[in-house]
Amino acid sequence: MKGIPPVRSRRGPRRRKPGKLHADKGYDYAHLRRWLSKRGIPHRIARKGVETSQRLGRHRWTIERTMSWLAGCRRLHRRYERKAEHFLAFTSIACTLICYRRLAC
Repeated sequence: MKGIPPVRSRRGPRRRKPGKLHADKGYDYAHLRRWLSKRGIPHRIARKGVETSQRLGRHRWTIERTMSWLAGCRRLHRRYERKAEHFLAFTSIACTLICYRRLAC
């Protein structure tokens, strides 16, 4: 959360935090909930032993689908690059190819 850069918007100042956060049970910790609340970030974190993850599933599906598309690029599946700049460059190329394929169909 700390590493998210400011988001440009067409109107008004840049947003420095996300509008809301959806997370699964792996992030169900009181200190994380307090940290998000202090920063004014509304969160929806499934609680261990209380809630099922099915309601969060419709939001997580988009992320997991995108990650599976990126995992289809063999070079990105395992991080072969030593420099982070090279890895990010290959990730950008992979995202460009994925978008091109989606739009070409």
